[in-house]
This record gives sequence, structure tokens and C-alpha cells, in this order.
Amino acid sequence: MGVTLRPVTAADLWLLQRQADEPEAGGAFNWSGYRDIAGTLRRFEENRLIGPDGGCLLVQLPEAVAGTVTWGRATYGIPSWSCWNIGASLLPEHRGQGHGTRAQRLLAEYLFGTTAVERVEAHTDVENVAEQRALEKAGFSREGLIRAAQFREGRWRSVYLYSLLRAELTPSPSA
Repeated sequence: MGVTLRPVTAADLWLLQRQADEPEAGGAFNWSGYRDIAGTLRRFEENRLIGPDGGCLLVQLPEAVAGTVTWGRATYGIPSWSCWNIGASLLPEHRGQGHGTRAQRLLAEYLFGTTAVERVEAHTDVENVAEQRALEKAGFSREGLIRAAQFREGRWRSVYLYSLLRAELTPSPSA
């Protein structure tokens, strides 16, 4: 399939602007209103959008940039035990081709390979059947329902919680 992940460069900032300005660019399940990306641009200047508490990488195809994958720290309990929560946002022309499945799997492998977390998790809207399938194909297991967790289109929406544990990770074949 030829999907790889790579850091964002200055030449790629158009994609982040497009995701902030165009509802369809991020997708119906990622759109929560227009965003000012000034903070994102500042973080890009500071650390190229890769920091100790999360980051953003591009989903690269041989012929084009397909979208982004992101991760952020999720904490549980006191003391705060943490894991990574991931997400993907593909441009419309690259959806439905397996690229999101591969990108999320690559991101989980990257996070397990470079950090000491035991768990990578993801949330997805209960109506986002395509993402549910993608996460399951990437090796994630559905753990449960989180009620009224996300505000979008004027109402609170529930999400499913998925996870992949380090011990469940089997090396994936090369792209």
C-alpha cells in the first residue's frame, strides 16, 4: 500500500490549514468548527509538532500526502499513569482505501517502539463505522462506550473506546 509516516515540514502546513478551514478536509466525525491554527503554527516552530505529551505526523503515500495522525497523553489515576490516545484524519480523496488502517497501525508501532507506554487507545464516534473497522483491522479491541463525550453538530455524542496493548502488538508486514 506504500503508506509511511513522517514529520510535518513547512511545505506541509497547507494541509493543517485546510483541515482547520474545510469541514470536509477533516471529515464529518472530526469537524467541530473552524479553528485558528496560530497555536499549531507556534508549536510547529517550537518542535515540529512532536513533543513529550503528543504530536502530529503526516500520512505519506508514494504520490501524495493523505492526511495526519496525531497522539496525545491520556492519564488514569493518581499517580497519573499514562497511555497514548491516537487519531487519524485523511483527506476525502484518500479515504476508504485502507490508508487510515495502515497509518494508525504504524503510529501504534512507532509509539510502542519509542516510548514506555503499555497502551495505545483511540476514540471514535458510535456512528463512524468506517473508523471502527479501521481500528479493528489495525489490531485494536473495542473496550466500551463513553457516553456524551464529544460535542459536534449542536449535540453531545457518544464514542467507542478502543485499545491496543504492547503484548498484543505483532510486527506488521512491510507496506
